[in-house]
Amino acid sequence: MRFKDVFSIIGPPMIGPSSSHTAGAARIGRAARQLFGRLPQRADVIFYGSFAATYEGHGTYAAVVGGLLDMATDDVRLPDSLDIAMQEGMQPEAITGKGLYPHPNTAELHLYENSEDEEPAFTLVGTSIGGGNIEIVSIDGFKVKMTGNYPTLVIQNADAPGMIAIVARLLQHHGINIGTMTVDRKSRSGEAMMVLETDEDFPPTLRGELAAYAEIHTVRFVHIT
Repeated sequence: MRFKDVFSIIGPPMIGPSSSHTAGAARIGRAARQLFGRLPQRADVIFYGSFAATYEGHGTYAAVVGGLLDMATDDVRLPDSLDIAMQEGMQPEAITGKGLYPHPNTAELHLYENSEDEEPAFTLVGTSIGGGNIEIVSIDGFKVKMTGNYPTLVIQNADAPGMIAIVARLLQHHGINIGTMTVDRKSRSGEAMMVLETDEDFPPTLRGELAAYAEIHTVRFVHIT
């Protein structure tokens, strides 16, 4: 990876023994919490690779659950996150995954509206790539690329002509510069997802302006820096 500043090397302020196994894991959980928009009643945390081998000893499980509670990497409550989750009504479960995974430090999160639901309401796959840095590589089955280092806008929309232009014009109207953008779709003229990392934060009115378009189905914001 390309290091942009000293914090890319020494990692963020954090609680825990490892920037990759705790700080990065907490940021993956926090990104999922902000995208889901609320505390899930149940969360399956599926660990792959190195995460699967060390998730207990390195505090990775507690870190992901802390992130799901919207805790930052330096939140002193992180070591107690499993107890706090139960107190707040969330039922987390750690699972060791099998099969292919995109990086040795990979966590797949399945979040449920209700504890008895059979299917998750939201899924996310994130990787911890070192120094507390992460890459979110999948959201609800769409292939994406999101670092969490910038204010991020995630839009699920109908795959229709002009949708990218609509979003770009609205951001231009608010003086927001787009740093990176990824687009994926499940089928031609089906559902699509845009992920835009920007230099500026988003005004409170933007969600309503985007939601006014019938082709835009969900609007989500992430800001975990």
